[in-house]
Amino acid sequence: MHDLRAIRDNPEEFDRGLTRRGLPPQAEELLALDTAWRGLETQLQEAQALGNRLAREIGMAKKAGGDAAELMPHSAENKSSEAKLAQGAAAARRQIDELLAALPNLPAADVPEGPDETANVLIRTVGRPSQFNFPALAHEVLGEKLDMMDFTRAAKLSGARFVVLKGALARLERALAQFMLDLHTQEFGYTEIAPPFLVREETAYGTGNLPKAAEDMFQTTVASGGLWLIPTAEMPLTNLVAGEILDEKNLPLRFTAWTPCFRSEAGAAGRDTRGMIRVHQFNKVELVSIARPEDSAAEHERMTACAEEVLKRLGLAYRVMLLSSGDMGFAAQKTYDIEVWLPGQGAYREISSCSNCGAFQARRMGARYRPAGEKGTRPVHTLNGSGLAVGRTMIAILENYQRQDGTVAIPPALRPYMGGLEAIEPNG
Repeated sequence: MHDLRAIRDNPEEFDRGLTRRGLPPQAEELLALDTAWRGLETQLQEAQALGNRLAREIGMAKKAGGDAAELMPHSAENKSSEAKLAQGAAAARRQIDELLAALPNLPAADVPEGPDETANVLIRTVGRPSQFNFPALAHEVLGEKLDMMDFTRAAKLSGARFVVLKGALARLERALAQFMLDLHTQEFGYTEIAPPFLVREETAYGTGNLPKAAEDMFQTTVASGGLWLIPTAEMPLTNLVAGEILDEKNLPLRFTAWTPCFRSEAGAAGRDTRGMIRVHQFNKVELVSIARPEDSAAEHERMTACAEEVLKRLGLAYRVMLLSSGDMGFAAQKTYDIEVWLPGQGAYREISSCSNCGAFQARRMGARYRPAGEKGTRPVHTLNGSGLAVGRTMIAILENYQRQDGTVAIPPALRPYMGGLEAIEPNG
């Protein structure tokens, strides 16, 4: 959510940020609504003051044994006017909030300008892409040859964009999550959380998923109106501090969780229809930080480095991209994408997205902190990232560690989590 006072103070800067997002200016409309709302609020306060004065005069007249009949019509008229003004002010404020809620976060100054991924900037490349003396197979072919990745039965159970993992691949997925959680909690200081997978509407609103991304989410249908299945653990983890005033000395807070994620992929028709790249249900280890505004830029770099370390430990080549203003998510003000090399596709593909959301989500959630020595409060800054997407990490291992004989080597870092197993063999 945007700060209305900041828009009043610098409407040109606000419109420039929207323009960088590919959106038309909105400041003039917002400020016109703001002026109308504040005018109604002023009139409402005047009516309330008049009502209080009339009530006192009526009370004094009755106490003195006099006749308050003359004042009663004025009081009734004022009460009616007060009710209408209250309704009008509330409606004007709702209109402002609905307009603000639909507007994305503004890009940071160092975010490259551009309409889409074509304007993204390469920050660094780490490791060399795998080279084979045989044709590299895609993960779905490898998984089916191993008889451990079953899309046909998954479709029978649930339809398209689902997968059933069996045997060593099911264990590999679990091992990857455990490895990531141990790394983030034991070495990087994140607190592990086991959050709900179903959340209320206000929780989804707090992170900016509602109302903008409703079509990309799944909702239950129950008499109470339904809960939303989380598309990422960012949603419950970030909202752990919703409506709270935090003590500055406790910041930053760092949370991690391994959860299933559910996405309708409404905007992905025809994209990545084979394999596990884009499915309706997948597992992910999420990272979330709650930080002071002056620390969030450094926290963003730290979080990205934590996610990168997973790939380094697994010996996977990757690159880091700074996303352009037109390619960032709705709530982000700056985003790094980490893309892992997939030899079966001959391309780098996203495996993590680490974003600094500034105060955008905090305002929506009402999450604040009290700086030491100050009476007032300020919004915290929130950050989130994948550390990593478990399914895509398994894809990267299958494609990068495949052997000509059809087996797949297990990276040394994962072998303790696989009971010492060094390779996955067909039907093994």
